[in-house]
Formats: sequence, structure tokens, C-alpha cells
Amino acid sequence: MTVQPTRDEKFSFGLWTVGWTGQDPFGEATRKPVDPVEAVHRLSDMGAYGITFHDNDLIPFDADASERTLILKNFKAALEETSLTVPMITTNLFTHPVFKDGGFTSNDRSVRRFALRKVLANVDLAAEMDARTFVMWGGREGSEYDGSKDLSAAFDRMKEGIDTVAGYIKDKGYDLRIAIEPKPNEPRGDILLPTVGSALALINQLDHGDIVGVNPETGHEQMAGLNFTHSIAQALWSGKLFHIDLNGQRSIKYDQDLVFGHGDLTSAFFTVDLIENGFPGGGPSYDGPRHFDYKPSRTDGYDGVWASAEANMSMYLMLKERAQAFRADAEVQSAMKDSGVLNLSESTLGAGETTEDLLRDEASFESFDADAAAQRSFAFVRLNQLAMEHLLNAR
Repeated sequence: MTVQPTRDEKFSFGLWTVGWTGQDPFGEATRKPVDPVEAVHRLSDMGAYGITFHDNDLIPFDADASERTLILKNFKAALEETSLTVPMITTNLFTHPVFKDGGFTSNDRSVRRFALRKVLANVDLAAEMDARTFVMWGGREGSEYDGSKDLSAAFDRMKEGIDTVAGYIKDKGYDLRIAIEPKPNEPRGDILLPTVGSALALINQLDHGDIVGVNPETGHEQMAGLNFTHSIAQALWSGKLFHIDLNGQRSIKYDQDLVFGHGDLTSAFFTVDLIENGFPGGGPSYDGPRHFDYKPSRTDGYDGVWASAEANMSMYLMLKERAQAFRADAEVQSAMKDSGVLNLSESTLGAGETTEDLLRDEASFESFDADAAAQRSFAFVRLNQLAMEHLLNAR
């Protein structure tokens, strides 16, 4: 089943995804680099609405001013010809050897200052490209040896760096928000801010945390053995899901970056269900880009690159159709009622009820029949089986 996407779906791709040449730690590139202008046109023809990039995906690290100007001119012309947008920009603080010990948290102060200047320059570029989100992924912000970092100072420097950038955004009046992208490990042995929860905790310590949120990635959370749907749910609940990276991952191993849905299909189904249908009892929803951060297989040529880009969008749309059918099914709604799913939206304390009122309510404790209540069946297996039947298009 092939579903044709439209711009309304807000599908976007990183230039580093379709542009990945297949080089990995054990093998050289299997494809030649793609021309960014070609990538814009190909993605536009497929129905995508956006393309994103790290600064050095588009502009070489050592490019001079004239080279930079020409590259941006050609790229902007392609965007204008296709009406493709740039919803997000990020900065590469991980490829060049200068960042081998990190950018914002390097033990070398001069590297930290260089990294901060590089990020600020790309904040200006993001505003120039009319991007709405600036992602920060600290892939080198970590260590292999616990004794190599003053961890308290490292968190101080991380806070200092993010607050400096956020303050700069406010001073410039840019319509831009920062999204921290967590990852537990790889390329560093252990990366600071490894999960959505740890990123949210840091945001609470920031001076400018009001414009800082998170950019969860499917594989990154699953590499830590976590439930991706739960992670984005907490980010949504916190009002901090500013962007999202979708891909596929099979269990706890290296970062696979498979096509979305080509890893844990059940997780992908419930991810799409949450993004498209929202929480069963209502609550905040996500309306940002459906961004694919994946890597085309290094075994494929460019025919496989463009086929994999189409596969991401097709997988999402098929899961969206299945998730909508799941929610609309009267039997599913009945099963949700039997399982008490919607009852969770009811406050545990009554309107205006105080803790003292609760303590005086003997029915809630002294006369509560725990043994009788324990006999209730929540029938979660039936509810999940209905979800699986819709996922497999068996209903």
C-alpha cells in the first residue's frame, strides 16, 4: 500500500539523512555526496514540506565567506522554487576533531568559547532561514571515564551555554525556540542529558527555560531501554515537545536510525496514535513537523535513498490511518471504558476537597474493601489485542 503524502502532513527530513554517504566506523562511504539543491527538489517532489540541516551539512566547516554566500544563494533559490520550508536548524559540534571532548562542556575553555560562537552564528542563520526551532544535540558532551569530568562544572557549563544562546535569541527578537535532543551514548561512552527526563530536569534550572524544550528521537530513547511514547507524552504534558525525530530502532544496541516503523512497529503505532489523536482524555497536543532522522541503508544506491525517504512517509501515513480507525472503533471505546482508561482523567480528590477532608473520609480507607477491589479485571489484554488487530488491518 503506497500513500501519497501532502504538505499538510508536515513531513520533514534532515539533509544529513538523505545525504548520508554510508560511511560508518568500520567502512568507507558507499555513495557519493548528494547535492543539497537536488535533495530539496527530490523531497519536494515526494510531498515533503520541510528540510533541515546542521550548518556543516550545507556549508563546509572551512568554507570562506564567498563560498558560504554562493551555497546559501543556491540553496535559497531551490527552496523558493519548490516552496519547501526550513522548520529547524542545528549546529555540528561533533565532527571536527576540535570537539573531541565536547563543545559546551569541553575541558578546554577556548574550545567552549569557539563552540558558543559557532552556535550563535547559526542562530542568526536559523532566523535568516525563517526556522522556528533550533535543536541542540550534545553528542560529544560526555565522557568515557568518570574521573575525566568535574560533572558539577559540566552541568554548570551546559546551563551557561544554553542560557547564553536563549538570551541571545530573546535579545535579537527572533521567533525561535531551542529543543534539546537527548541521547544516552554514542559517540561518547556516556552522554550528558541522556534521556527526555534528564533534559526536562535541566530545563527547569535554566534562566531562559521558557523558550527551551526537547526534541526526542525514537531510537535514542529506545537505546536506553525506555518507552518512546511515554517520553514524548511527558514532554507534551510538560509543554516542552518542541520538535520530534522519528526513526526505527531494534532494542538496546548501537544507534540504528532505521526507517520509521522498521524497528519496533507496535511502539511506532502508539507513537503515531498519540501524535495524531492526542491523549484519550484530552490534553496538550503536538502540531509540529513530523521529522525523520534516519539513515538510508549503506547497502543501497541513491535509488534506495529516495525509496527509503518515501518509505518513512508511507509508513507514517499507514500507521496514522490505522490509529484513526482504532480510536473510532466503538468496540475499542467500549474496551477503554471497561479498562477505566478515561477514568484516569478524573481528579483523585474531589473539587475543593482538602487533605483533611480525605483523611476524614472513612470510605476511602477504613471501610474500603481492598480485597473486593482487587478482584476487578482491567482487561488490558483485550484492549491491546484490539490495537494489534487495527495495526495489522485485521478489523
